[in-house]
Amino acid sequence: MDNKHTRTRVVKRRRKKKLRKRAYFILIPALVLFLALGYFTYLYTKADSVFSDSYQDDGREKSDLRETKVDPTIDNVSVLIMGVDENDHRANEGSSRTDALMVATLNKDDKSVKLVSIPRDSYVYIPEVGYETKINHAHAYGGPQATIETVENLLEIPIDYYVKVNFHAFVDVVDALGGITAEVPYEFTESNSMDKKGAIHLMPGEQELNGEEALALARTRKLDNDIERGKRQQDLIKAVVRKAASAGSVLKYDDVIEAVGENMVTNMNFDEMKSFISYGTSGSQLDIETLTLEGHDYQPAGTYYWQLDQTSLANTKLLLQQHLELPGSSTANEDSTSQTTDSTETNTSASAS
Repeated sequence: MDNKHTRTRVVKRRRKKKLRKRAYFILIPALVLFLALGYFTYLYTKADSVFSDSYQDDGREKSDLRETKVDPTIDNVSVLIMGVDENDHRANEGSSRTDALMVATLNKDDKSVKLVSIPRDSYVYIPEVGYETKINHAHAYGGPQATIETVENLLEIPIDYYVKVNFHAFVDVVDALGGITAEVPYEFTESNSMDKKGAIHLMPGEQELNGEEALALARTRKLDNDIERGKRQQDLIKAVVRKAASAGSVLKYDDVIEAVGENMVTNMNFDEMKSFISYGTSGSQLDIETLTLEGHDYQPAGTYYWQLDQTSLANTKLLLQQHLELPGSSTANEDSTSQTTDSTETNTSASAS
């Protein structure tokens, strides 16, 4: 009798243990899911609040080069990225120049991005003032709107959206992500974001950089030129994107949102921003092709400019127009190919004769 009761108690204990294990297997994943949903709900709410505060209506319903208003959920669009040297200690809000200027075109079908760096000293026509000078002056003359008009005139593509950030945004985002990995091409010293000379000293090689160090690498051009500087800025943007997309950075998004929101102005509302998430969640690594506007040094009357190469500029224009799938861009490509073929045949015939 005692043995029977003992066996019964043992069986009951085993059943309880099994039930506990099953409960753990169910409750623990459920708890993790609940916490994850809570965290992402919090991030969504915070992003909506922070980025909505960054929104600034620029008075444009659409670019003058568009027939209708674009919808980034279905259309290919362009974004002008302006990095400005505005900060409190310089007291230059509203009169700053762009220290970095890039255009991103986004193709919805391919989920691809083309990122063009425009050298800051590029000698271009600025519609706001009606004459040619350095492209980075456009912002000082008329803010984002004057810069948009200048870039549209230069590249002959519509600029649908703009994002303007100051140096502190870049520093804070990199720090919020815990630093990024980048290749430093040579030893150099550079000022920090507060203009303290020689505050940053880096040695060559691939290494982990904090925000101030990454900014110094993005800004310096003491030992090369604007073209190489633009390429470094593109590489740094890709490094930030890679780090932000890594699984280990998920819990850092709160700080990243805060860093961006405090230092950004854009004409994109939160719903439009959300449409770009699909480019990073398409199931493959985000395809970002970087381009640079080639040219040469130009120094009339002692003032330095970057004179753009017209052939390279024409090729870049066409590439961006095709990526946006603008009306007539395919025809332009066929005409260009036809002209190249005709030119080749003419040169061959001349050589033969």
